[in-house]
This record gives sequence, structure tokens and C-alpha cells, in this order.
Amino acid sequence: MTAIKHALQRDIFTPNDERLLSIVNVCKAGKKKKNCFLCATVTTERPVQVKVVKVKKSDKGDFYKRQIAWALRDLAVVDAKDAIKENPEFDLHFEKVYKWVASSTAEKNAFISCIWKLNQRYLRKKIDFVNVSSQLLEESVPSGENQSVAGGDEEAVDEYQELNAREEQDIEIMMEGCECAISNAEAFAEKLSRELQVLDGANIQSIMASEKQVNTLMQLLDEALTEVDQIELKLSSYEEMLQSVKEQMDQISESNHLIHLSNTNNVKLLSEIEFLVNHMDLAKGHIKALQEGDLVSSRGIEACTNAADALLQCMNVALRPGHDMLLAVKQQQQRFSDLREHFARRLASHLNNVFVQQFTQALLQLYNRSYFLSVPGHDQSSTLAQHSVELTLPNHHPFHRDLLRYAKLMEWLKSTDYGKYEGLTKNYMDYLSRLYEREIKDFFEVAKMKMTGTSKESKKFATLPRKESAVKQETESLHGSSGKLTGSTSSLNKLSVQSSGSRRSQSSSLLDMGNMSASDLDVADRTKFDKIFEQVLSELEPLCLAEQDFISKFFKLQQHQNMSASMTETEDLDGGSLSRQHSSGTLLPVSSEKDMIRQMMIKIFRCIEPELNNLIALGDKVDSFNSLYMLVKMSHHVWTAQNVDPASFLSTTLGNVLVTVKRNFDKCISNQIRQMEEVKISKKSKVGILPFVAEFEEFAGLAESIFKNAERRGDLDKAYTKLIRGVFINVEKVANESQKTPRDVVMMENFHHIFATLSRLKISCLEAEKKEAKQKYTDHLQSYVIYSLGQPLEKLNHFFEGVEARVAQGIREEEVSYQLAFNKQELRKVIKEYPGKEVKKGLDNLYKKVDKHLCEEENLLQVVWHSMQDEFIRQYKHFEGLIARCYPGSGVTMEFTIQDILDYCSSIAQSH
Repeated sequence: MTAIKHALQRDIFTPNDERLLSIVNVCKAGKKKKNCFLCATVTTERPVQVKVVKVKKSDKGDFYKRQIAWALRDLAVVDAKDAIKENPEFDLHFEKVYKWVASSTAEKNAFISCIWKLNQRYLRKKIDFVNVSSQLLEESVPSGENQSVAGGDEEAVDEYQELNAREEQDIEIMMEGCECAISNAEAFAEKLSRELQVLDGANIQSIMASEKQVNTLMQLLDEALTEVDQIELKLSSYEEMLQSVKEQMDQISESNHLIHLSNTNNVKLLSEIEFLVNHMDLAKGHIKALQEGDLVSSRGIEACTNAADALLQCMNVALRPGHDMLLAVKQQQQRFSDLREHFARRLASHLNNVFVQQFTQALLQLYNRSYFLSVPGHDQSSTLAQHSVELTLPNHHPFHRDLLRYAKLMEWLKSTDYGKYEGLTKNYMDYLSRLYEREIKDFFEVAKMKMTGTSKESKKFATLPRKESAVKQETESLHGSSGKLTGSTSSLNKLSVQSSGSRRSQSSSLLDMGNMSASDLDVADRTKFDKIFEQVLSELEPLCLAEQDFISKFFKLQQHQNMSASMTETEDLDGGSLSRQHSSGTLLPVSSEKDMIRQMMIKIFRCIEPELNNLIALGDKVDSFNSLYMLVKMSHHVWTAQNVDPASFLSTTLGNVLVTVKRNFDKCISNQIRQMEEVKISKKSKVGILPFVAEFEEFAGLAESIFKNAERRGDLDKAYTKLIRGVFINVEKVANESQKTPRDVVMMENFHHIFATLSRLKISCLEAEKKEAKQKYTDHLQSYVIYSLGQPLEKLNHFFEGVEARVAQGIREEEVSYQLAFNKQELRKVIKEYPGKEVKKGLDNLYKKVDKHLCEEENLLQVVWHSMQDEFIRQYKHFEGLIARCYPGSGVTMEFTIQDILDYCSSIAQSH
């Protein structure tokens, strides 16, 4: 270990001006043994810095490297683990705890002893030594004057003091005074020793001479001690007097504290009493309003509303800890609860009576209207005309205005007694659903009669009038049930059943009418239907929106996020989930006020969707083309409703009905395609323009006028594509089956008509089909011209076919005339067989044949005749060219010219 200590001092600490005082060989506790050394060092320069340095032997050679150093002042605790038994483990607490195991207990003790000594000298006992043997610490010499701390070497280093400049100057002067100071040091030292002895003797004599002065000083000290004793006695008496004063002051202080505590308690008690009085005291006027306030007049409703708000504030006051244990507080809370129960019961009963009264009033108005329609001898047609003009729904604004006065009280009821609030909600939905069902069904019956315009059917519209006694009985049963919040509604059910019986028969009778074809209805009839359907939708929309707005304001649903109820079932329709009213009338849980509003609207207006579907079915039955009007109108209204609120009842209901309209529209398109496939043509008469081609023209013209600015143009474009494909396919099918009229004529005429229709209407999605129709028309026109014209100069044509065959075999054109069968004489013989008169006769027969094939309505005779004229002239020019090339200089020409052909064709066309 000495050799290691010497090596560490030489290699690591000496270059850093440090001195190694103690060393211990250690390894980390609990890990594989990787030995290192902990060294206690001090710097050789002042101020002295004491450190604990960790040194590790290098793995690549026999030398040491410094790993980490800690200042001794950062060491807080030295834990030797065991003060009795020998244990090589110890801990050093720097910024964290380092656990070490020494190679031997002796090394550990020596290292801890060195640390203790350094702590005593430089840190003034700052480090805490735990589990260290007291014997180990006693063996260490405490720091003091002329005593060593860490061995002789360290003492020599620590007690050495460098000479200052003055001392160096004095020594130089003294050495200059002695000649042998440098040459003979022993003589110089002996001289100094003699001079020191002389000085010591002088000092002793001086001390002995001052003995008298010392005695005088000792006497003065004794007198001073006597004076101190007297002062201490006086101070003791003063202290006793102050102790008595202190006790009195303590008593006064305690008394003052008790008085202050009593005042504080009184102030707090007064504050609590004022709090309870201010927050839990309800005015007598409010109590009277809650118990017997007027719920009819506006002033009474306002007083009840203010009283209810004051009661709610008193009941919702946040009591401080311990208030609920006071008897007066409990009694006041019970009184508030009784007032709340009493007023909630009174308010619910009154509102239920208001619901019944409004329902009865509206129902009587409906009965009076029905009675007016059913008086014997009454002019039904005039009545129907009157109602046709007044195709409107009753306005419920007065009812809403009266009920909205209770909106704040409904909000109060909702927050205080949710059971009664929910009961009122259900009663309102029951009453209103029956009222709206009657009004809406009557409204739709008028609309249906106006669509059909048959007074015979209108006689079935009005139900027989209920006698006044029956109405009175129904009214009394409703008022009787109003006493109970959730009373029976069987009387309302009877009303609904009896009043709707005849309307069911009317609806079925209207739907059983014979289907009318589109040709039987003119534009005025369709415009009339469009106006009626638009009027129906325009009346329903504000009715639903007004009722929805009223429900939101009256029942305060926009402020309530969670309301347990169950109202609708969900059905799948065309892959989408739509809310539908179920016949059982049960409600599903909802999670927001929008869902609750929508579900209440579904309950109240449960008849709108079926009635709209019935009206749509009737319109489709009257004229299948009405589905176009309905699709445009419904799409516009759905688009408008979804822009306002996509999840609203109106948007959902109109969306469901739009699905039905779209199905009818698709059905209309499918029916037209099916009619195309089932068309039959006469075998004895010429075909002409096919019926479904004319119907497509009518459909396209009507659709373009209806869908001019429509939102759902895509539906029409898809229908156009299906229809035009069906038209193309079935025109070709009929042309193939035609026996009287040539196939090319059928194709030519019908595709010409289709092309003219598409060109006139300018339908952008059918541009490709328009080009295709034009191409088919052109191809079949050319085909028919070639087929009908044939070879008018047959022998001459055969002759020149032979000439062309010889040229194709390699004979030059100018040498063809030397062939025996194709010489000039044979050419002249053939030409003489076709004089101008014979050619004109053949053309006249051809014109009559074409006129027999073509129909008059398409007016293509002149077009076809002109094409035949051009084809004939082309053949003539071809023959003239062959004569000029193969028989040059022969002087052989045709017996008629191109001008003759033009004259023949013109005279034939004019003669017919």
C-alpha cells in the first residue's frame, strides 16, 4: 500500500499541487469487484482545499487516472455501518449516497480517522459521523496549538511560515555583521545561541523586577470581583420585581384575549344569523302568490313567476357547514318544500286545463267546418271551390302566444319537479297530436279533391256532423281528465277514430281511380298540380317551424341536455337510418335537446309523412309525369330545411318523403322503358315515328322546363341516360322486326327525330347521344339511298364492271377498246338502250317507291330524293370518266347529260 501511495502522490497529486494524506482500497457495494482508491488530499497552497478523490487503475496499463473528486465541505455524513463489530462497509453522503466496501477494516478505520481529523481542523465539525467507534475518535489527537493533525509531515507543512521582507532584511544585516555567518555555520549558530541566552536572562530579570506591579494588579482584580457580586445582588432583586410585573401582564393579556374571542364569536354569530335571514326568508307577498296567485292574468302570472324564482333561490342557497343541523333551518326548508309541491301541483293542473281548453276550442272549429260542408242541399262544388282557394292550415299562433306567458314557470317546474314537467309534456303531445292529425288530414283531403277536381268524390269528403251533445260530452270528458295530470285520453282516441273513418274511405276512393295517361292532361292540368303541391309544402313548413320554435321556447329544451324519454324507433330506408314514428308510441332515450325536440315533433306530427305519401301516390296515379314536379319541389324544400337544421324534424320528414318521390320518379322512368320494350307495330302500315320516341320528346321537353333551376339535376341526367339508351335499343329492335317499312327507313326517320329533339333542347348530358343519333341517321340515310337506287343503268353498269376488271388484270386503259367484248361498237350498243326517256321513267318509279316508304310527319322525302339525285349523278360521272380514259377520241357519249338528270329529278318532285 505504501508503494501505491507513493505512486499516486508522484503521478497524480504532485502535478496538481496536492498532498495525499490517506488512502483506502475500495469497491462498490453489491456489484462486481472493480477496485479503485479513495484518497484524502489537501492542497499545498493557501487557502487549503480538502478533497476526496476517486482514483482508478487503467485497464490498458500500469498507471492510474483520476476519475472524480468531491470537496470535503460537500460531505454531509460518514456512516461506518457498525461501531462495535468489524465491518469493511461504509457510506459517504455527498449529493447522493455512495456505498463502498474497503479491502480491510483497518484501512477503512484509518481513512475515517483521517476524515475526522480534517473535519476537526478545517470544517469546524461540520460532518456528521454515524456508527463510528468512539475509541477510534479518541485515539485521534484534537487540533490545537503546537499539536499535529495529520502527522509530522503535515504539521511541518502547516506550521511553516514564510519570512516577510522585513525579517529577511534583518537576517541579512545580522549575517553581514558576522564574517563567519556563511563560511562557518557552526560558529555562527554558537554565537546566536550565546546571544539568545543573554536575552533570556534579561527577560527573567525584567519579570522579577515587575512583581510589585503584579501584586497591585491582583488587588485591583479582587476589588473588581467584589463590585461584581454587589451588582449581581441588585440585578437579582430587580429580576424578582420584573417577575411580579410579568405575571400581572400575563393575567391582563389573558383577560384581553378572552374579551376579543367573545367579541369575535358574537360578530360571527351575527353574520350567520344575517346570512340565514337574508337568504332563507321568503316575502309574504311571494308566499301568497304561490298559494293562491292568479294564473290567468298577465300580472298574476308575472307575480307567480317572481315568487317561484324567489322560492327557488331560497331553496338552492348554499348553506354553510352546520346550518342544516339547526331546527329553524330544517323547519324553513320543510316549509319551502311544501310551498314548492303545492305550487307545482297547482301550476300543472292549470296548464293541463289550458291544454284541454285550447284543444276543445280548435276541435269545435273543425266540427263547425265539417258541418257547413255536410248541410243537405248545400252546393258541394261551390264549397269545394271555396276550400280550393283557401287551401290553408289553421294558425296556432294565438294558442302559442297564450302559452308562452308560462314559459318561465315551465322552466321553474322543470328544475324543481321534473315528474310533473314530463307529465305536462306528454299531455301536450297527446292533445296536439290528435288536433294536428284532424287538421292535417282535412287539409290533405281538400288538396286531393282539388287535384282530382271531381265533385262526385268530394261528397265523400265531409264527415257527418257530430251532434252538439256529442261534442259537449267529449269536451266534458277532456275537462274531467284535466284534474289529473296524467289522466285518461280515451275520449281523445274516440274522437280521432270517429273523425278519421270517412277520410280513410275518401282516400281509398281517390286512389282507386283509373290511371290517366299523360296525353289526356294538358300543360294547364300539370301546372295546376304543381301549384297545389307547392301550396301544400308551403303550408306545412311554417306550421312545423312555428310549432318547433314554440316547443323549444315553452319547454326550455335548449337549456336541458339530458332528458330521459323514449319516443321513436329507427328503421332502415335505402341504407340510411331515419327516425320513424312507431305505432306503440314509446320513446327511446335521447342525449340532447335537439333529439328531444325532434322526437316531440314526430309524436305531434306523426300523420304528416303518411299523408304526404298518400298525396304523392295520388299525384303519381293521376299522371306519372307529376313525379317530376314533386321531385323538384321536394328537393328544393329539403335543401332549404337542411340549410337551416339538417337534424330537424322537418328536414328528416321531408327527406323521407323525398325518398318516396325519388322512387316514384325511378318507377316512372322504368315504366317508360318497359313500355318501349312492349311496343307493338302494325304489319300492314308503315312504321313512321315510334310512339316512345315521341313520348321521349314530350318527357324531355317537360323535364327541361321543370328542372330549369332545380337542385337535383343529377337525378334527371341519370334518367335521361337510361331513357335514351332504351330508346336507341328499342328503335333498332323495332326496325329489325319491321316488315312493311325497310329497316333503314325506320332507323333513319326515328334517329333524325331524336337528333332534332336533342339539338332543340340542348341537353348537356346527352351530347354524346346526340352525336350518335346524327351518325346513325346519316349512315342509314346513305344505306337506304344506295339500297333503293341500286343500279338504274344496269347493263351499262355491268359493261363498265367488266372494263374495270380488265384494267385490274393489268391491261392498260387505252387498250381496253381492243378487247372484243368491250370495243366501241359494244359500248354504243349498251348506251343506246338507255335513252333519256327511259331514265326519267325509272326515276319516277323510284320516287313513288320512296314516297311509299317514308312517313309524312318527319318530312324527309325531299332530303332522301336529293341524296338519291346526288348518288345518281356520282354514278353518271364515274361512267363518263371511264369512257374518257378507256375510249379516248371515240366520240362516244351518254344519250343524256347531268343537266337532264337534274331536270328529270326536279320535274318528278314537282309533279308529286
